[in-house]
Amino acid sequence: MSTLPQHPSEGTGPIRPSAAVARTARALAAAGVGSARVEAELLAAYVLGVPRGRLALADDLGADELVRLDELTRRRAAREPLQYLTGRAGFRHLELSVGPGVFVPRPETELLAGWGVEQAQGRPDPVVVDLCSGSGAIALAVAQELPAARVIAVERSPAALAWLRRNAAERAAAGDRPIEVVEADVTAPDLLAELVGRVDVLLCNPPYVPDDVPVPPEVAGHDPAEAVFGGPDGLVVIRPVIARAAVLLRPGGVVGVEHDDTHGAAVPALLAEDGRFTAVAEHLDLTGRPRYATASRRADGQHAPIGAAWQTDSS
Repeated sequence: MSTLPQHPSEGTGPIRPSAAVARTARALAAAGVGSARVEAELLAAYVLGVPRGRLALADDLGADELVRLDELTRRRAAREPLQYLTGRAGFRHLELSVGPGVFVPRPETELLAGWGVEQAQGRPDPVVVDLCSGSGAIALAVAQELPAARVIAVERSPAALAWLRRNAAERAAAGDRPIEVVEADVTAPDLLAELVGRVDVLLCNPPYVPDDVPVPPEVAGHDPAEAVFGGPDGLVVIRPVIARAAVLLRPGGVVGVEHDDTHGAAVPALLAEDGRFTAVAEHLDLTGRPRYATASRRADGQHAPIGAAWQTDSS
């Protein structure tokens, strides 16, 4: 447990937001939390009920608010995810509800969601499927940005489904086109049987970390293991997802699958070797690491020769 440092003049409140942020940032940095200053500002803004950008103009923190901030700081220093503390996670243009039992959406997944939006644009009444939907981040981002799209989100975890349905209801109440939530295992051979050959864009952020790979304490202690680890090689879920995507996509439909940064060759190879895809490509994240692979269902609906070439693109 981290001990919060106090400046002699701080006392127990009221104190200026800048002073509260400074003491919180020191505690988080001492606990090894990255971006300690940014997270300190976010926690202080959360306690004060103001946007982070308005923090400098906010009123002083009273004694009760300082106690609350210190408790949140202790929990974050113990590596509880920031998003669990605030109950919210930003994703593209959305603020989603998150908490225990659901995978916290990551910024890098915004790239896959953005690619999906671009691919669906211009298609008449596109059908978009989000597999391993979790909080619903990808599905809800697509639905917000493409009101003409029919979006189906698939998730099997009861805990994650509760968050997915909550977020779907919140976004529908905010005026976004409602999405369809399906409780199902994405590896089931009859998944979404009613959509065979009708899907325009299929997106998936599956569990993909190989079982023996160490993960940060925020992940190990809080993100659901079934949403993180993908078997000995990290590809246990990705393989059946690719096979089912080939069945669900209409000719010319596209698939995008996020993967571990060690899978920059493996996932494109799986897509190419399937024989039912063309235009296989690997995409890099903003740090230059392999992050997701994409492909297009052959327009003739047939199999291509095994071993088709694929390319790497930056995103």
